Amino acid sequence: MEIEKVCVVGMGTMGSQIGIVCARGGFQTILVDLSEELTRKGLGSIKSFLSNQVKRERMRSEEMEKVLSLIATTTDLTKALSDAALVIEAVFEDIKAKKELFKKMDGICLKEAILASNTSTLSITEMGAVTSRPERCIGTHFLIPAALTPLVELVRGIETSDETHKTIIGFITTCGKETVTVVDSPGFVVNRLYLPMVNEAFYVLESSLASPEDIDRCCARGLGFPLGPLAAADAFGLDILLQCMETFHKELGEKYRPAPLLVKLVKAGRLGRKNGRGVYDYRLSPQGTAS
Repeated sequence: MEIEKVCVVGMGTMGSQIGIVCARGGFQTILVDLSEELTRKGLGSIKSFLSNQVKRERMRSEEMEKVLSLIATTTDLTKALSDAALVIEAVFEDIKAKKELFKKMDGICLKEAILASNTSTLSITEMGAVTSRPERCIGTHFLIPAALTPLVELVRGIETSDETHKTIIGFITTCGKETVTVVDSPGFVVNRLYLPMVNEAFYVLESSLASPEDIDRCCARGLGFPLGPLAAADAFGLDILLQCMETFHKELGEKYRPAPLLVKLVKAGRLGRKNGRGVYDYRLSPQGTAS
């Protein structure tokens, strides 16, 4: 089945960015979320991102208008899924929620449609197993920020067919991204390497080896990272990092135990940029100050 229309389920940070990627690839893209408030917020972030790209002369205004013309939003899941050839799930990183959604999508989507998950750590095989089409289920792990990062990890479940894999490689390539194909295992490759390093930064901070700013500067200026690990954790959410590390700890053993400081900050409700305070405080400055 040729991919012409794509549905992205979830309009949070990742879902909205994935929507931009799909539309920039020339695909009709419909994004769906639970409420009008969430769809408005998601569309607002899309427009803000694109406007900023135009302002920085990284995109022409004509291209921005073209991208926006290919994007639609809805709160009606059945409407969104009914004629999409590809569905990319981008909801909360919880295996129970994702399996429930995959089962629901399977009952609504065209029988030829491919179901993809943007999960960063969870099992594609397990999600596909609750559907009648495990061979048409695959992981498409976009990296933050999806619209700017050139690589997408493709994750093949045990039942993922060669045809599905080939189709998604073609789709991602058309969207202007490179792909790497990995085995279905906790964290795949990127996060299996990266998230334990971010978790270790919390151990370093808790040990008072350096200030948050200097820990981040060591990685940004010393190792060439685009963003230091603590600032990055704030950007994608300390709660998300904790969930991922808990998955690693459960599946891979003791060396992946979440840092106590990370656990403490999440329990305190300090989740990062999304609620104004994490490692850094963003309530007075968008760049954040040590908190």
